[in-house]
Amino acid sequence: MSAIGVSVETADPQAEPQASQTILSVNNIEVIYDHVILVLKGVSLTVPKGGIVALLGANGAGKTTTLKAISNLLQAERGDVTKGSIHFAGDRIDQLSPSELVRRGCIQVMEGRHCFGHLTIEENLLTGAFTRRDGSAAIKRDMEIIYNYFPRLRQRKNSMAGYTSGGEQQMCAIGRAMMSRPRMVLLDEPSMGLAPQVTEEIFDIVRDLNQKEGVSFLLAEQNTNIALKYATYGYILETGRVVMDGEAKALRENEDVKEFYLGVAGADRKSFKDVKSYKRRKRWLS
Repeated sequence: MSAIGVSVETADPQAEPQASQTILSVNNIEVIYDHVILVLKGVSLTVPKGGIVALLGANGAGKTTTLKAISNLLQAERGDVTKGSIHFAGDRIDQLSPSELVRRGCIQVMEGRHCFGHLTIEENLLTGAFTRRDGSAAIKRDMEIIYNYFPRLRQRKNSMAGYTSGGEQQMCAIGRAMMSRPRMVLLDEPSMGLAPQVTEEIFDIVRDLNQKEGVSFLLAEQNTNIALKYATYGYILETGRVVMDGEAKALRENEDVKEFYLGVAGADRKSFKDVKSYKRRKRWLS
């Protein structure tokens, strides 16, 4: 048993996620907003137990929508999963409420951090434990563990969250999610608006939480360089479709990924769809 989360099986970082070791399975989903706008088109992905999987793509590719489809937050924005299914820990979850999903161990850290600015850092962390029923002693113990992972939060625990830095607010948001004792965290654009050094610090902590606490991560990120450095597997979205996936190392070395997402591109940048040498898997047709 890990200190905060539950004991999970660690996936082989060199292997493609297999069904027998999968904590999350998204199967051929479509998402429509306002009953009209098709945003996701046959998206499929898996997250292995104890793994870090990156969901990559430009702004507007569908990364945030994918995370909200998993965490069941789409209805607040008049969105619906109209096809496909989503399974977490072996159970279908696309009809559950967000709070029920948190109780089962899956929680999302929203893009832009969304801390409660009028509450202190410590009060923010405590809100992450609202679904727990294991008593104040256990919550206090986990709070101390969070402070050990995030020393900056210990220093600022009595400060109003709205007056802390962007990096400290991102740490607070992740720490608040960890206070719910998750098995998996959906992390949306953790590097947004942060200095490179702070981004590295946060990703180092994410890796520690993954390795030491056994928490799985699905992270949506525009910063492909940093995401593929820490993830073991990655999916690339473009206009609502998965156009490429593979081990992080293989994606980092792929010439098309280098051109389109790692900053090695000429003036005639094209879409993945226009690269004849690239063979997509077209999961949405299966």
